Amino acid sequence: MKNKLWIAIMLAGSVSAGAAEHAHWGYEGQEDPAHWGKLSPDFSLCETGKNQSPVDIQGALKTHHAQLKLAFQPGAQQIINNGHTVQVNVSQGNTLVLDGKTFTMQQFHFHAPSENEIDGKQFPLEAHFVYKADDGALTVLALMFQAGKVNPQLAHAWNQLPATAGEPARLSTPVDIQALIPPHANYYRFSGSLTTPPCSEGVSWLVLDKPVSASAEQIDQFRSVMHHANNRPLQPLNGRVIVD
Repeated sequence: MKNKLWIAIMLAGSVSAGAAEHAHWGYEGQEDPAHWGKLSPDFSLCETGKNQSPVDIQGALKTHHAQLKLAFQPGAQQIINNGHTVQVNVSQGNTLVLDGKTFTMQQFHFHAPSENEIDGKQFPLEAHFVYKADDGALTVLALMFQAGKVNPQLAHAWNQLPATAGEPARLSTPVDIQALIPPHANYYRFSGSLTTPPCSEGVSWLVLDKPVSASAEQIDQFRSVMHHANNRPLQPLNGRVIVD
């Protein structure tokens, strides 16, 4: 794939992940989530926002929403440790249709332990698949991992797991995203925000209600690369309705 295309993917991934580069932030010390709102005026929503993520999904309103309309396109992928997470940048063609609008996957990344919780349960690992529409609207599809069998798709990424922050590397064996995401899964839906600065709101969240397995060793591999937890604490619902 041409360098220009990879640059475009990287830029899209950086914007979608919400990792603003002009102010340092992190998960420990004076740059931890409790201080994000004061690190930069651009991060003010991290402190003042009323529709922030992540959340504890409880008391979801039962609805009859349609199955997720997902399409997948095999293609080259790059993996990078950006200092905040491990992120896999994907080529174009992976789409999600929500409310008649088409969103294209930009990248997916991981948090350990999970950021969202389901009925008060926190999972050891959570993946966020970040989708963007042509008008800039964002949707995040969240997938939980529980300790169990080795996840063969996760293994493709973990085979080149970058130990330190740095330049992206092309995955020799791309992750089969379609095989990673369970088919016909039900999901919770709510309106939220990016879980990293600048904590922009208006993000549509879709959290799959069934976890997939990853081995304890795979989970520990990610934790050892991050050197610390990289999850934002739960945020108040403030009257938001979660639908199931």
